[in-house]
Amino acid sequence: MPDMSKDKLLTLYIKENQESFYRVAYSYVKNSDTALDLVQDAIVKALQKRSTLKNEDYLRTWFYRILINECLMYLRKNKKIVYLNDLEEYVPNDDNCTDNQYDIQELYNAIEQLEPNLKTIILLRFFEDMKLDEIAKVTNTNLNTVKSRLYKALNLLKLKVEDYQ
Repeated sequence: MPDMSKDKLLTLYIKENQESFYRVAYSYVKNSDTALDLVQDAIVKALQKRSTLKNEDYLRTWFYRILINECLMYLRKNKKIVYLNDLEEYVPNDDNCTDNQYDIQELYNAIEQLEPNLKTIILLRFFEDMKLDEIAKVTNTNLNTVKSRLYKALNLLKLKVEDYQ
């Protein structure tokens, strides 16, 4: 019976977090259809590998690891470097944009220019609100590496955003 509760827990988790999964996948590939495909692939893989989840408390980090690996595998396989050129889904792009909205667009552009391991940490920390120890588990790196990459990414973002001003 424990497998049945694990199945229900995983199904419920997937249903409740679909938008977050899509947002993460889209942040890597910048294409709606591809992002949806990657989320679907991650869900299929999670369902197939659900027996490898030993502790249900780590469901979130376990699933995000699968999703991010799917996204990175797709980028490697397709040798794509994607930059954020189209922000319509996130930031209105009309003549009535406020300065704050332009700042957000500049920040997104700066995040997109980070190398993948730094970008992943920024996305998980600030867009998915993960704690550093969760990020370490998702990225399969130690906590100190996550901290140093976060510090490096924040410094790079600060420099890039200052360049925009």
